[in-house]
Order: sequence, then C-alpha cells, then structure tokens
Amino acid sequence: MKVFFRELRSYRVGLFFWSAGMVVLVASGMAKFSAIEGTGQSITDLMSQFPQSVQSIFGITGFDLNKASGYFGVLFMYIALMATVHAVLLGAGIISKEERDRTSEFLFVKPISRYKVVTMKILAGLFNLIVINFVTLISSLYFVDYFGKGQSFTKEIFVLMVGLLFLQLLFFFVGTVIAAINTRSKSSASIATSVLLSMFVLTFLININTNLEQLKYLTPFKYFDAKDLMANGLDPMYVAISLALITVMVVLAYKSYNSRDLGI
Repeated sequence: MKVFFRELRSYRVGLFFWSAGMVVLVASGMAKFSAIEGTGQSITDLMSQFPQSVQSIFGITGFDLNKASGYFGVLFMYIALMATVHAVLLGAGIISKEERDRTSEFLFVKPISRYKVVTMKILAGLFNLIVINFVTLISSLYFVDYFGKGQSFTKEIFVLMVGLLFLQLLFFFVGTVIAAINTRSKSSASIATSVLLSMFVLTFLININTNLEQLKYLTPFKYFDAKDLMANGLDPMYVAISLALITVMVVLAYKSYNSRDLGI
C-alpha cells in the first residue's frame, strides 16, 4: 500500500486544482445561463441564428436552451472534455513518471513486483478519477439548483455523471496503455492527449456530417452523448463496448509494463 499512498501524495495538489477547475466550470456555465435568462431573451432563438454547422460544433443541436437541463446538456460536453484531459494525462503520467523522473531504480530495488506496482498506481489513479467525478456531481447538483431557479433534473445529472465516469475510465486507460508501450516516457502524455483530441474532433465531424455516422464507434464521446443520456439513459451496447475496451487496455497495460526495459 506504500506505493498507493505515495501516488496519492504525489498527485494531491493536482487533484485539488483540477477539482477546483471543475467547480469553476460548472458554476460559470450555469451563471451564464442565469444571466442570459434574466434578460428575457430566448436562448434557443438566439442560437438558432447560427448556421447548423456552428450549432453542431458548439454542441447545441437538439437541446432546449431555455431550460436549465438543456443548457447543462451543452455544458456537459465541455465538462467531459476537461475531465477526460485530466484522466488521460493522469493515466499516462502515473505509469511513465518513474522513468521520466529517473526514480525507477529507487522503486524497483525494493521487494515489490511490477504487477503490484502497476496495480497500486492504477488504484491511486482510479481514486483521483472518482474524486473528480464526485466533485463534479456535487457542484452540478448545487449550481443547477441555484442558477436554474427550481428547474431541477437530479436523475439526469446522475446519469450524466455515470457516463462521465465511463469516459474518464476509458481515457485513463488509454493513457496507461500508451505509457506502458511507449519507450519514450516524456512523450507519452502528448501522444495520449493527441489521441483524445482526435476523438473529440471526430465527434464534431460526425455531428456535422451524417455520412460519417458509422465512425461513431471510434470515439467514446459518442457513446455517452449528453442528449442521448438525458433522453434514454445509458445504452447497454455502449456500456458493454466500454467495459470490453477497458478490460483489453488493462491487460495490455500490465503485459507491456511487465515486459519492458525500464532502464534501471
């Protein structure tokens, strides 16, 4: 357990600032909704003046922006982006930092297997993800109620947060796999982030061009789309695909890390 607590201490400052960032994002987003609503303008009518492609880029298609639930649905896309960036950087960093910081020798001369090291690191990473998700949930419930003026939709927020957790897990393990495979530890975070942003951009392209609909299986952001989650809940097929991908990535991360030369 020493490795587990060592990793928690190592990331405690980052966890605080990422958590604070999530609170600020939710608070500022819902405050904008309250401010626009207070002017008496119809947000939906205002946004409908933009071209369809622009509406798709900003993720406002299919939402009633005059309601707090619709506005939060749009905001969720940016919440998901911030949470997954944290997850993918955490996944890549928590695996590669021993080589990056030249502490591999210090860690692996101790009577501890690589399997146990990876397990403790992953558990510490999961703890960080759960904290971020919980903070986002609590802040969402509070600020939606505060700025939404009674337009409560607690059930939908819980469903969105479950979807967010799946996205966090998927990209966390994307980061761990890349870090476990990549022999250049310093580039793992940038590669992992590039993968995430590519999938995020692909989501926009699919939203803009319906001919690309079949590519939705290549981006987890389409698995847990806010509009679908709020209307229909979690899709069992996407949940199954996500669990399968997570399982494959966990196995690959263990095998790759256990067999690589850490340059001790």
